[in-house]
Amino acid sequence: MSKELEMTLITGRTMKQGVGLVLGKESEEYKKEVSMVELCPEDMEELQLEAGDSVCLLTEHGSATFVARAVDMPRGLVFIPFGPPANTLIGCQTGASGMPDSKGASIKVKRI
Repeated sequence: MSKELEMTLITGRTMKQGVGLVLGKESEEYKKEVSMVELCPEDMEELQLEAGDSVCLLTEHGSATFVARAVDMPRGLVFIPFGPPANTLIGCQTGASGMPDSKGASIKVKRI
């Protein structure tokens, strides 16, 4: 059975995502970048993940599949770029701010 970790979600933009936006949201470069999840090497090891493995991310709002890559970041954090897959995880409640809460949400990460 695959191990699952409860972690903290952070979303944002990446440079590769910006290049993909110039080419268009239907470009392979953009689609590939917004389908990546970044984890620290220690969390990847605990989840028995290798770079390029698929993972399922789950929040109270939904779930999506991403491709894992290791980066230098603190343990317990999950970074995903803004995009259609991220939108399924962050929900639509804005708390009257006009922007959904895309940082600090609880998220489950599971190897598939």
